[in-house]
Amino acid sequence: MPTEQGNERDSLPAEATRSFGRRRALLAGGAVLAAGVGVAADEAARRDHADGAAGAPSATTALPFHGARQAGVTAPQQPATQLLAFDLPRSTAARERTTLRAVLGALTGTLAGAASEQPRDPRLQGGGTTRLTSLVGIGSATAARLRLDVPASLAALPAFPGDRLDPRRSDGDVLVQLCAADRWTLTVVAELVATAVRAAGAQPRWHQSGFLAPTPPGTTPRNLFGSLDGTANPGREAAEQWVWGESVAHRDGTVLVYRRIRMDVEGFAALSEERRDRAVGRRTRDGAPLSGTAEHDEPDIYAKNPDGSYVIPATAHVRLASPRFDRGARMLRRSYSYDDGPDDRGLLFCAFMRDPAQFVRVQERLAARDALNPFVQHRASAVAYVLPGATESGTLGDRLWA
Repeated sequence: MPTEQGNERDSLPAEATRSFGRRRALLAGGAVLAAGVGVAADEAARRDHADGAAGAPSATTALPFHGARQAGVTAPQQPATQLLAFDLPRSTAARERTTLRAVLGALTGTLAGAASEQPRDPRLQGGGTTRLTSLVGIGSATAARLRLDVPASLAALPAFPGDRLDPRRSDGDVLVQLCAADRWTLTVVAELVATAVRAAGAQPRWHQSGFLAPTPPGTTPRNLFGSLDGTANPGREAAEQWVWGESVAHRDGTVLVYRRIRMDVEGFAALSEERRDRAVGRRTRDGAPLSGTAEHDEPDIYAKNPDGSYVIPATAHVRLASPRFDRGARMLRRSYSYDDGPDDRGLLFCAFMRDPAQFVRVQERLAARDALNPFVQHRASAVAYVLPGATESGTLGDRLWA
C-alpha cells in the first residue's frame, strides 16, 4: 500500500506531543476519530445520505424491527446507545450452538417486542413509541469456534502499537447494540435483554453506554475533541460496495469493528486552535478539510503550500485515514462519545465494513504516525458479524447454520 513520506515541518511541536505523556504515560496507537475515514461522498451520495445520518427522527411511529437488514445499522443514528456483550458457557460445539440458537431466538422476541408500537413492558408505555433500534452480532472468535456460516473475511484484529486493551471490556460471543432517543428506554430494554439472554443460557460479559452531542437531523455530530465525527460516511451506493456483504448469503450482513478510545480531552483542548486543526486535518469550527472551504469538500491530501509542505499535514489524522491509500475503501461510522468519569472520557468507535482488514490497514497507518496519538488510547475492542435482519416469521441468525 502506498504511503506518504513524513514532513517534519508538518508535525506537532514537541511540547504538544509530550503533553499527555507528562501527566500519565505517552500514549501510542492511532484512533479513527473526528476527521473521518475517507473522502466525502459525491453529490448523488450526499443526497442519498440516509444510511448513517445523525439525529433521531421525530417520535411519531415505531421504527420497524423486522426487515432484510437490522435497523441498528440502517436507521438514522439516534442520540443515545447501550452496547452489551454476552458469553456462552463453554461446552461442546454442539451444545454451544444449541445455546446460541436459544439466545438469538430470545433476542429476536425481546427486541421486536420492545421496538413495537405497543411494547408489553409498562415502563415503555405512555411516552410515545420507543424509537428503539438495535443490532445483534456474533463475535469473530465465536463464529470460528462454532464453524458458523459467516463471511470468510471475518477475523479478529491484530495487536496495534499502543493498545492497552482490557479483556474484561472486550470481545464477547454475542454483541448487542441498542439505540434510542433517551436513556430511559435504553435502561429498560437493556434489562429486558439481559434477562432474556440469561434465561436462554448465556451470561453478561461487559456493557457500555454512549451519547451524541445535540445535533439537528442530517448533520454531523461532534466528539469530545470538538471535531465533527462522521463527515465522509458513504451513501447507499458506496455502502453496497464497501459496507454490506459481498456474497448472496451475507449481502444483508456487515462487520462491526468496535474500539473504546480514551481521549485526553483537556490536553487536546490546551493546544491552540491551529494546532488542533493541523492534528486533525480539518477546521474545528466548520469541519472543512484544510485544503477546502466546506465540510463535504473532498480532502486534497496531495495539495502543497508554496514551501513544499502539505496543506493537510503528513501526520494529520484525516490524511492518514484517507481512502486514497486504500483503493477507495470506506467505512460507515456511527460512533458515540462516552463519559465514565473525569479521567475516563472518549469515543466509542463503531464502524461497519465488509472486510475488517480495511480497518487494520487504516489503523496501522494511524498507529505509526497519527498526530492524535499523544491524546488517545485504545482501551477495549471487539469485532462481530452483524447478522442479516429477521423476517416476522423468522429469527436473527437463521442463516448461521448452513
